[in-house]
Amino acid sequence: MTPRLLLPFTALWMMLAAPAALAQAAAGAKPLPQEALSDSLLDHTVAWVQSFFKAEGGGNAIGHFLAAGLLFIAAVLLRKIITHVIFVWLKRLAARTTTTLDDKLFPAVETPVAWLVFVFLVFAGLRVLVLPSWAETWIGYAFDVAWVVVLFWGLLRALNAVVDHLKDIGDRRGLGLEHFMPIIKKTLGVIFVLLAGVTIAQRMGIDVKAFLAGLGIGGLAFALAAQDTLSNFFGSLVVAVDRPFRVGEYVGIGAAEGTVEDIGLRSTKLRTGARTQIVIPNKMVANELVTNYSRMPQRRVDQQIGLTYNTTPEQMQGFLEDARTILRGDPDVHQDFIAVNFTGYGASSLDIQIVYFAANPDWRKHMELRERINLKIMRAVAARGLSFAFPTQTLHVEDAVARKLAGVNPAVLS
Repeated sequence: MTPRLLLPFTALWMMLAAPAALAQAAAGAKPLPQEALSDSLLDHTVAWVQSFFKAEGGGNAIGHFLAAGLLFIAAVLLRKIITHVIFVWLKRLAARTTTTLDDKLFPAVETPVAWLVFVFLVFAGLRVLVLPSWAETWIGYAFDVAWVVVLFWGLLRALNAVVDHLKDIGDRRGLGLEHFMPIIKKTLGVIFVLLAGVTIAQRMGIDVKAFLAGLGIGGLAFALAAQDTLSNFFGSLVVAVDRPFRVGEYVGIGAAEGTVEDIGLRSTKLRTGARTQIVIPNKMVANELVTNYSRMPQRRVDQQIGLTYNTTPEQMQGFLEDARTILRGDPDVHQDFIAVNFTGYGASSLDIQIVYFAANPDWRKHMELRERINLKIMRAVAARGLSFAFPTQTLHVEDAVARKLAGVNPAVLS
């Protein structure tokens, strides 16, 4: 937020704090502690108004009613000014900034800020009047409740605006945060309601230590009972923050492989090549090895072929050059790495290892490329008069055994 956007809030704070500051200066008082800020601000504002209107004394006079009436009118007018002037200007100013956070933040806090000023001035007007002690006590309780409720309401709306802003950023970047925002908002709401309730109870003199202790024990029991649910939820947060995969990508999670169909708060769903659906709890997703096949820049092809043993060294060398030329001449083969080598002598073949990368990692495109390359290799083998080897065995029989077999069956020697 730029300094220009902070000016209205600074002016508003100075407007509320000026009476208290003047009263403190007149009385020569020391600065008040931060925890008593709302009460001190109200008390010093009331004292300043009473002094200004000469409304001090044991009973209500014209000055008391005049001061209270002006404060009530000021509450209504300032509420209108905040909503129809200050925040209208702020919204126009926010529309010219590059970020969208202020576009969400100002409408969110507009009403709470206006009501905060309204509540403050209305209760200041009531405190100006001389009322029975029981009435002043209840007015004090009512001010504490109203002040805390409006303050926490404004903070909650501001945080919800920030959450919505983060959701928009996540949507633009494809982070898949839309599943988490509703539960985050509900959690913030529950937390703020509890904090507001505890604050109000403490302000009214109620001992909240026992309640907080019971809340801690209850939270521990809930955490133990919902251990698996919480593990899955935090696993989904890990997936959302770390982004190992997105919906629509083909991944391997442990022993499971498939296309990601959904990333939920409890589980992640995969659709396999056999069209079956696999549901994996998110706590397992967070702990398993994840292989994302959709994010391969190229797809590797590694295959081995074998030529017959009657292939001469010259023919082998010529065929290897032919295979390298085929790979270098295909535009769909990634040219950074091509390896065609005579690697060894197999049981029934001269082994050749062919390794290259398909420039397009798409599975179907890569299969079409493999088919095209394999057909060209077959033509190159045939053009050089070579043959692919296949598993064969040659049986050598000693002469004595051969004669014996021939005597049994002369056709063997024919």
